[in-house]
Amino acid sequence: METHSSADSRAAATARPAETLAEVEVLVVGYGPVGAAIANLLGRYGVRTLVVDKARELLTAPRAIALDNEALRILQLAGLEENDFERIAIPFVRMRSPWLGEFGRVNTLGSIDGHPKLVTFYQPDLERALRRRMVCYAEVRTLLGASLTGFREEAGGVVASLDLGEGRSAVVKARYLVGADGAGSLVRQLIGEQFEGETYGEDWLIVDALEVPQPIDHVEFICDHRRPTPHMCAPGGRERWEFMLRPGETRQEMEGEARIRELLAPWGAPEQMNIERKAVYRFHARVARTFGKGHVFLAGDAAHITPPFVGQGLVAGLRDAANLCWKLAWVVRGRAAPRILDSYDQERRPHARAMIALAKLMGRLVMPRSAAVAVLTHGLLRLLRLVPGMRARFDELGIKPKNIFARGLFVRGRSRSRLVRGGLLPQGLLRGAGGGIRLSDEVLGAALTLIGFGLDAGAALDPDCARAFAAAGGEIVRITHCGQRLHLSGTAHWEDLQGSFLPAVVPFGWAAVVRPDRTVLHEGPAAEAGRLVRESLALLGAPAADPAKDQAVPVHAAARAA
Repeated sequence: METHSSADSRAAATARPAETLAEVEVLVVGYGPVGAAIANLLGRYGVRTLVVDKARELLTAPRAIALDNEALRILQLAGLEENDFERIAIPFVRMRSPWLGEFGRVNTLGSIDGHPKLVTFYQPDLERALRRRMVCYAEVRTLLGASLTGFREEAGGVVASLDLGEGRSAVVKARYLVGADGAGSLVRQLIGEQFEGETYGEDWLIVDALEVPQPIDHVEFICDHRRPTPHMCAPGGRERWEFMLRPGETRQEMEGEARIRELLAPWGAPEQMNIERKAVYRFHARVARTFGKGHVFLAGDAAHITPPFVGQGLVAGLRDAANLCWKLAWVVRGRAAPRILDSYDQERRPHARAMIALAKLMGRLVMPRSAAVAVLTHGLLRLLRLVPGMRARFDELGIKPKNIFARGLFVRGRSRSRLVRGGLLPQGLLRGAGGGIRLSDEVLGAALTLIGFGLDAGAALDPDCARAFAAAGGEIVRITHCGQRLHLSGTAHWEDLQGSFLPAVVPFGWAAVVRPDRTVLHEGPAAEAGRLVRESLALLGAPAADPAKDQAVPVHAAARAA
């Protein structure tokens, strides 16, 4: 048994005997956007969850400002709808030099998997939306104004100590604990995990303003070594500037009205603007050595901090939430073996590191050390963009690390389709038998899914295999090419209206086993669906179907309302 506690927790606990507050399946520490997303996902999977946070009220200061299509898709999985919080789609990101003009441009116009490539947003609005959505789940409770003070690991779970204030304390028993408690994570400290990386030597002044006289509709980086300045628009008529402090400049000086007026002057008269926030920050690039230990896991800034130059800080935390939550749910429901939780670190940490490396590269472009370095690096990038292949790599997000796992919870092997095992299934618009049109993730729901493309993959499952798949939280869906209605009466099927799957990604007669986080677990010919399911269940550690059975009988999941 391992015990973790903070120094002040024992003093608080002696004031009054601790009460047993709850027994839950997952305790989440931290109620920021990542903690709230985790709570929503766990609630959707039916996991008894308690979320605790020392803050009693929502922090209303804007912080994160950018989300990409993957983050928006995860928020969709968490139950958020398009109008739940405001966002602005960004058409392009430009990089400007005072000597060379525009030397770089990233095309963010359009959408991927049903969502804009890049949006800006107002973080308090997102957090309110996540908290509103969470009340839909009776399995999820929140306890605000409560601080974690320590925990001990026991067989089968953890016992956490909470300081409730006013000399009151409580204990919570949980199967698993998730630390989503930010960059200064107490959970990370209590498990003795180091936070490796670097802290940038420069401080930055962040200014958020409303009613800007000359607003922009994109994101720009003014890459002047004398004062690098990222600048972007945001919902609600907001704009944000980030000004790097020069040596000798102080926080007090930079946050003063006179200096802010001077810095904002190129974009209009500052007295006409409504300054919403001004704060000095120092950026970090750090990653924990492991994202989990025993029954405890780290997520979001508790696991990794990304410099803001590629807008991936919160996005990375949402990827953590999507990856971890379904695995916790499947384990506590007995649908999978606890060993699948090891794959959380295997899958998420390498990608988080890759995103941090990209952010550091972008940082070197944004804040060159001198005029000579600026002209050299910015000029080289401008020349490289004259080469068509290199231009596509820079302008079309080709340098952005793909969210594809090299190791983890998927069946290894090469595909004869364009699906990538360990990569994300695309999303597209589907039309049901009743004529209703939905995004494919909404059709797949919160299940482990066997998808037949064109054919009914369920027809290849024998009864034992079908029962084992259902016991592991599995459902069966059929996606057909647009207009394929012949002989399909009475069958639960969805038409691929945009060709997002057939023939863009898979040939007719293909099948895939897809995880609830939309990662492809296995794929192959629909006629071999029984093998695909058995191998997938074996990987999950679920009760296996008898491989000797080969009788094919049709099995269908209940059709969701179209």
